[in-house]
Amino acid sequence: MVETPVFTPVHLLTGFLGSGKTTLLKRLLADPALSDCAVLINEFGDVGLDHHLVERIDETMVLLQSGCVCCTVRGELADALRDLHSRRERGLIPAFARVVIESTGLADPFPVLSTLKSDPVLRHHFRAGSVVTTVDAVNGFSQLATYVESTRQAAIADRLVITKTDLRQGDAELSALLSRLGELNPDAPRLIAGEDGPDAETLFGDDDAQRAAGLHSPSGFYCDAPALQVTADGVTRHTAISSFVIAVDEPVDWTGFGVWLTMLLNRHGARVLRVKGILALAGEERPVAVHGVQHLVHPPVHLAGWPSAERSSRLVFIVDGLDVNLLKRSFNAFALAGRARTRPQPEAASQTRNAQNP
Repeated sequence: MVETPVFTPVHLLTGFLGSGKTTLLKRLLADPALSDCAVLINEFGDVGLDHHLVERIDETMVLLQSGCVCCTVRGELADALRDLHSRRERGLIPAFARVVIESTGLADPFPVLSTLKSDPVLRHHFRAGSVVTTVDAVNGFSQLATYVESTRQAAIADRLVITKTDLRQGDAELSALLSRLGELNPDAPRLIAGEDGPDAETLFGDDDAQRAAGLHSPSGFYCDAPALQVTADGVTRHTAISSFVIAVDEPVDWTGFGVWLTMLLNRHGARVLRVKGILALAGEERPVAVHGVQHLVHPPVHLAGWPSAERSSRLVFIVDGLDVNLLKRSFNAFALAGRARTRPQPEAASQTRNAQNP
């Protein structure tokens, strides 16, 4: 029997400048749930690890009281991950079952995740986990309206953590922020940060089946009027980041869906910030959950059963500047089982390619 390879999940903690990533990470590092974790951060000094420090392994790596291995990233992320894997294999550091990376405040999350797929060594040992994005309750609303980086960080998140709620002026500000985040990313849980939560397992737990079961959400948002944004250099522009839902009652042809999604991501992956959902496949009783971030698609998960009485397929997309109607038409042409045998492939392919000219 061929054994299924075990890949170490790599989770990403991101968020705009001053949004509270480091404060959240500092609290999480005392959580026993991270005892089987390796954490990659920019510098030890930024997080304040002195009271957690047990042993300094070398200038870039320390062992914490919780059992967590904490490393600074100096240079390429791929080099740091390869070094961690090598030391684990040689028994030089405690074994770890997952990795958490804290990114810089202006980072686009996807290049970090794409490192795992593009590096020939890493892709055999690591896989992308969850993206956790911190959002400042005081400044978050204006940052989302002003900085493209902040918007993309929120849109790509699996979980959103709202920080500094004790410093806000009133409940109306928080309500407006939560509403905007719901528009940008309708299916990501919005969690309020406090002294006792959310905990590490809530943010970085990696039960694929449980997470996939939560994809059957009734939420969805249709963005008809793109929001006005001003970039960091003061240039006004229109952003077209929006979310929409494809919901169909017909069975989905798995092969046709795979062709359609591959074509879409090859052409427009940078603009498909997230896609996730649950599919009712032709000839299958059980549903299949799918989840992708830009060019990176997680392995599909076969659920034990439908999470509700509804048996329709539902895909939630978060996109940047793509024509929703053309995407829906090309999906229908390729992926619906009843139309698969007469699929107008050249026309559908043209529609997908022309959904947005780069």
